[in-house]
Amino acid sequence: METVEAGIIEAIVRAAATFMDRTGGFDIKEKGARENIVTSSDLAVQHFLMKELRERFPEIGFLCEEEDMTDIRGHEAVWVIDPIDGTCNYSRGNENCCISVALVSGGEPVLGVVYSPWRDELYSAEKDKGAFCNGKPIHVSDRPFEKGLLFTAMSLYKKDLAKACSDVIYDLYIECNDVRRTGSAAVELCLMAAGFAELYFEMRLMPWDFAAAGLILEEAGGTVCSFDGGRPSPYKPSMFIAANCPESCRRILGTVRKHIHELPF
Repeated sequence: METVEAGIIEAIVRAAATFMDRTGGFDIKEKGARENIVTSSDLAVQHFLMKELRERFPEIGFLCEEEDMTDIRGHEAVWVIDPIDGTCNYSRGNENCCISVALVSGGEPVLGVVYSPWRDELYSAEKDKGAFCNGKPIHVSDRPFEKGLLFTAMSLYKKDLAKACSDVIYDLYIECNDVRRTGSAAVELCLMAAGFAELYFEMRLMPWDFAAAGLILEEAGGTVCSFDGGRPSPYKPSMFIAANCPESCRRILGTVRKHIHELPF
């Protein structure tokens, strides 16, 4: 595979953000349910990213959120893209939204870029090279579980799983400091990487939600796992658990397994 320079990807992602309109000048459609929407900006960002990346790296495949874009067969490496993570926030002018681009090689994320344009925060990481925000090194906090903030959600797109989620969240909430919810998994994982929170649990995330930000979190010293205790697959939906240290990650997983005995999807 041709060498991919992080700076080139960062520049492409910044350019893609120009298609995100904060004035409300975009169309909104439902994707099968009222909770799941897509805007014309999502499509514009995705089309731009694919065009630019395909021109520069024609041998790399794609797995993207919109338009069922899956082109991974026969590719050693794949771009995993969420053109706008936090579309519901974006559609309301809420700053908690971002563009997420990961490069996956051999089934493992090796490069991740997450750009939150209205915060002007660009998070990036390459495997074994550390994590950065706007070019400055970032690291997870050293707070213990009891003083940790938990990012979580209630399985928005599969509400039949909400009761199981709430049981897990209740136990974690009793033991940790407090709970937060921004509406963008990628933003939350990057905030954890920068030390603003310590704990994470989502019943079901799609790979474009976590592929880039999960790598950024790990390179910042954090730990991630799925229901089986291994690393979440960057190619399929996964339970996503993360923390600022392995001990807290194991503690979240232990709480999950008290309430959920097999993965429900």
